[in-house]
Amino acid sequence: MSCLESWPEPVVRVQHLLDSGIKEIPERYVKKPCDRPSLITESATSEMNIPVIDLQDLFSDDDLLRQTTVSLVDSACREWGFFQVVNHGVHHQLMAAIREAWREFFHLPLEEKQKYANSPSTYEGYGSRLGVEKGVPLDWSDYFFLHYLPISLRDEKKWPKLPVSCRELVGKYSKEVVELGGKLMKIFSTNLGLKENYLQEAFGGNENIGACLRVNYYPKCPQPGLTLGISPHSDPGGITLLFPDENVSGLQVHHKNNWVTVKPLPNAFIVNLGDQLQVVSNANYRSVEHRVVVNAEKERVSLAYFYNPRGDIPIKPAEELITEDNPPLYPCMTFNEYRLYIRTRGPRGKAQVESLKSPH
Repeated sequence: MSCLESWPEPVVRVQHLLDSGIKEIPERYVKKPCDRPSLITESATSEMNIPVIDLQDLFSDDDLLRQTTVSLVDSACREWGFFQVVNHGVHHQLMAAIREAWREFFHLPLEEKQKYANSPSTYEGYGSRLGVEKGVPLDWSDYFFLHYLPISLRDEKKWPKLPVSCRELVGKYSKEVVELGGKLMKIFSTNLGLKENYLQEAFGGNENIGACLRVNYYPKCPQPGLTLGISPHSDPGGITLLFPDENVSGLQVHHKNNWVTVKPLPNAFIVNLGDQLQVVSNANYRSVEHRVVVNAEKERVSLAYFYNPRGDIPIKPAEELITEDNPPLYPCMTFNEYRLYIRTRGPRGKAQVESLKSPH
């Protein structure tokens, strides 16, 4: 881990760059022509959107209604790896309050935010880059990363003290979103033909899962066609529950060789599968490459909750899914070992999980 003790060069806050009055983005943020957002592709897929699933029937006394919802989740996982959920059980007022609290944090003076400046050893705190390779292209975003579970990693003193409501809101929001993640994990387990609690236990159990929040701040960009808010990647963990900025679209999902711009619904979560779920399911469920585009007129704030395995637990394909015709595709490793890749190199599409596949 010694290579992750410090950043390889001075960290520049993207928001500070914008506030300096620049009209052109620095070269470090300019993507190769083949990696830049394509207006043609966006237009061609403008009528598409990821599936939207109403979860209220999960709590119905009607077995048919419940099973229909479970089947819709399974179809979305296999076809897209992404879907939106409504009537999910997280209080809408809480969602609105925490997003505005974080928006207020990112508009605090730079010296206040710098008190929480992070390092690549844990990524916890206020950050502006992923990966420690020197001289690599950078993304047009700042963020704040914090741990909620396991409790041994939770340190509320590292959470923002300002605005004054932030720490309390993070605690309440985290509790409700983690409960939603647990419900989805049970559905995924059942749909994969596993025991209802299989995935939860494989990830460490209720108190030992790795639950962490990354709040993404995408400042306005003077040249949005040249850069990205986050480069293409698949999430390294289990599942992600994203509360997007419903006023400004930015997330794009790679689907059937097109980049589909997700249209966020009010008070909905965008759920996507991560690499660890692909490993445990032996690729019956797959993580999906996605990226974020930026905007010249509006800033964006989104909250990504990562529901991950505990870092030191070995993760491998479920034995129940292994047969002579379907051998294990991935080696056993811990999540700490796995995510070292992205923490070193930054976002690299699906290169990491695909590189692990065995010859068969």
